[in-house]
Amino acid sequence: MAINSLSYIGVNSDKIEDWSEYTQKCLGMQQVDRAKGTLSFRMDDHKQRLAITGDTGDNMAFMGWEVESKDDIEMYATRLQKNNIDVIYADKNLCDKRFVEELIFFHDPQGNRIEIVYGPMKDEDPFIPGRPISGFKTGPYGMGHIVIHVKDVKSLIPFYTDILDFKISDYSNTPISLCFFHVNGRHHSFAFFGSGREGFHHFMVEYNSLDDVGQGYDLLQYKDDTIAYTLGRHTNDYMTSFYSHTPSGFFIENGWGGRIIDPKTWKPIETFEGPSFWGHERLYMSDEDRLKFREKRLDTASQGKQAPLFIDCPWLYSNIQNKK
Repeated sequence: MAINSLSYIGVNSDKIEDWSEYTQKCLGMQQVDRAKGTLSFRMDDHKQRLAITGDTGDNMAFMGWEVESKDDIEMYATRLQKNNIDVIYADKNLCDKRFVEELIFFHDPQGNRIEIVYGPMKDEDPFIPGRPISGFKTGPYGMGHIVIHVKDVKSLIPFYTDILDFKISDYSNTPISLCFFHVNGRHHSFAFFGSGREGFHHFMVEYNSLDDVGQGYDLLQYKDDTIAYTLGRHTNDYMTSFYSHTPSGFFIENGWGGRIIDPKTWKPIETFEGPSFWGHERLYMSDEDRLKFREKRLDTASQGKQAPLFIDCPWLYSNIQNKK
């Protein structure tokens, strides 16, 4: 599997002050001043994980996917061109702007800009969070995950699986069509939300401590129109999380305890439990739409379906072992 992680995300927005406050004080990222009218944020030792371009639009500008070697850049470029997809090799200026050694970019069939990168630059200075947190779960699992609205789930799957080598983790058709993909041990780094629309649904950042999530929830829940999904737990990746409104209107999932899988042995499955074991009340939805998800949760609860007692999380297991 040549693409091995979600390296970074770019957002088109000119709401610079709002993003600066939200990303530091609510999420806990570290702002790094780069240029006037733009923002750049760290989550770990990478020089950049999130970029706010300063352009209007309030949507996803690009998503950067990391590969293992320089040869992988050429491999994907050749494969994309054979499938009549225009590929552009980035010049030094763009590579420097993204803090990577090499980069190509192109668009998926729905028009989303994808960048495949090699050699993300590391920062020698320690990561300093914008609020007191234990840190983010990144490393070999990448920045987190990203979910996009799609008009038709089935028509877009071949592009990501056959051309980009993404692997399906699982999928669901009720109460809405969803499809989840992995590129490493994180249960999913990418997903489709079959809403019949286009655009950015959310991206997820995962914390090292559940308390980081809970304290972030407290920082936001007493403000008007800031919580999009209440605190809850997902059925497929076991993530305990809440979703908040960003200054650009889409959501960010604030999570902990995500499931780690073995990509070599994992087989895709269809799920029927709905997105959440409990919680995740979708406050942004109409009462009618919200009720569909609530009824599915209550049905799941009535059957006693729950996550395993101990999730397959190396961080959790290592702490259990250290206490024995």
